[in-house]
Amino acid sequence: MTKNLQMYSTITASGELKLTLKESDMPTPGPDDIVVRMEAAPINPSDMWPLFGPADMSKAELQTNGNEATLSAPVPEAFLGAVQARLDQTLPVGNEGAGVVVATGDSPAAKALEGKVVAVMSGHSFSKYVVVPAMMCLPHNEGTTSVEAASSFVNPLTVLCFLETMRLENHKALVHTAAASNLGQMLVKHCANEGVELVNIVRSQQQVDILKSVGAKYICNSADDDFAEKLTDALEATGATLGFDATGGGELAHTILSCMERALSKNTKGLNTYGSSELKQVYLYGGLDVGPTILKRAYGMSWSVGGWLMPLLLARIGLERTAELRQQVADELKTTFASSYTDQLSLVEAMDPKNIGRYLPKKTGEKYLIAAQKDA
Repeated sequence: MTKNLQMYSTITASGELKLTLKESDMPTPGPDDIVVRMEAAPINPSDMWPLFGPADMSKAELQTNGNEATLSAPVPEAFLGAVQARLDQTLPVGNEGAGVVVATGDSPAAKALEGKVVAVMSGHSFSKYVVVPAMMCLPHNEGTTSVEAASSFVNPLTVLCFLETMRLENHKALVHTAAASNLGQMLVKHCANEGVELVNIVRSQQQVDILKSVGAKYICNSADDDFAEKLTDALEATGATLGFDATGGGELAHTILSCMERALSKNTKGLNTYGSSELKQVYLYGGLDVGPTILKRAYGMSWSVGGWLMPLLLARIGLERTAELRQQVADELKTTFASSYTDQLSLVEAMDPKNIGRYLPKKTGEKYLIAAQKDA
């Protein structure tokens, strides 16, 4: 009998991470469910915290027992408070992935998906098989492979939801940090398609070159001595008053707001006691820098910083609009929303400390895929 193999993460109250690979019976679909044979699941930056939390992965050790495996690593006591809510809980991992529907429930909606390539955002995609409600998957067009479909949710829908947010909140142009990432390159292409001006912030000349190769117009390198001046000029040229910051910590959100204020106040005449009246908004949607977010409030009184999550935006716009965005992803998967991968790893290989050392740094231009069917 075919067995399932699934990855779980536990952080104990005593300060130990346990990443486990466990065998179980094949999942059984309910009436409205489908079972997907997972063939490709990307390891996204958003997977790192659920996988490892604040564990010291330099001290990780892996033990295998047949198809099952356990990786252990210490969690410093000082960081246990940051994961208080999940202590001693065994959690499935893997935000998204794609594969072929191999079993369905009896409902017409479920049966219609049998044999099709679908993408899922299950929260437990690092597995050989997953069961999800039929309505929660993204069926792909004929000719799309599971590898092509693997990154259908997190990055493409985040890109689409950036522009949905922009329009809902009456902004006209965007700023994006960590902009040479896979997501950032998609955003460059989508903004060009939509006629939306985009200011891209990167931190090296290599990343500047990456963005130039995909047609980015405004690129500001934070490593340049005149970064703030170039950013202000780009903001003035585009009128961007909405930023999405993937770094989270440090002073980058502050710098963006400061430069927005300079751009908006450049030609202001007379008294400007409270700064520009136009709202300057920066959303933190990632945590590449886990340090404190530092704001020095040099941007008048019309500004805001907040958190942002794609699923919350989808809930805001409703099921009908969400379905339209999903179909747009499917239709543009080989163009605007195409992804490439550095390597494909089995579930066991993804737990190997040597491979974790490759993907945990989240290097720009590198992206790894779990191919669960490689496991025995």
